[in-house]
Amino acid sequence: MEELFIIAGLGNPGSRYDNTRHNVGFDTIDLLAGKYNIKVSKLKHKALYGEGSIQGRRIILAKPQTFMNLSGESIRDMREWYKIPLGNIIIVYDDIDLQPGKIRVRAKGSSGTHNGMRSILYQLQSEDFPRVRIGIGKAPDGWELADYVLSKFNTEDRKVIDQSIIQAAEAAATIVTSGIEAAMNKFNK
Repeated sequence: MEELFIIAGLGNPGSRYDNTRHNVGFDTIDLLAGKYNIKVSKLKHKALYGEGSIQGRRIILAKPQTFMNLSGESIRDMREWYKIPLGNIIIVYDDIDLQPGKIRVRAKGSSGTHNGMRSILYQLQSEDFPRVRIGIGKAPDGWELADYVLSKFNTEDRKVIDQSIIQAAEAAATIVTSGIEAAMNKFNK
């Protein structure tokens, strides 16, 4: 049986969350789906997902539909169903600790302040899986964190983020085709 990878982007389901900072993971999955002609339309494992390949390697693109703070339930379901090793689960998500426009690829690590990642670490009982973080910057003074991450991008910010999403999609694809080290070397500038 050939190796299988899951690339899961984190976000919140529903059109009211489109174009919000917290949904850049979903945006990355949408970009990958378009680029590799994968229809992300099946609903199972508490996720919208689709199967396809990148340069001959089998992948599943997934958008957990549980709302952010329960994302781990979906990831755990998929991992158990497909019997995927932790190193083949790639999570793409927003990070307030990185400047907008920056991305960071890591082989493992803590959840930081991110509730979706906290849920995944809890459900998988491990932090040993690759992730691609997309910088969204800190909340402006006086803003609650929740209000900030659920706020929509303005036109200028969106342009910057769209470039990050292109980079994040390429980074995730690089992990699949060339491994985590190659992706870190290429994208962690």
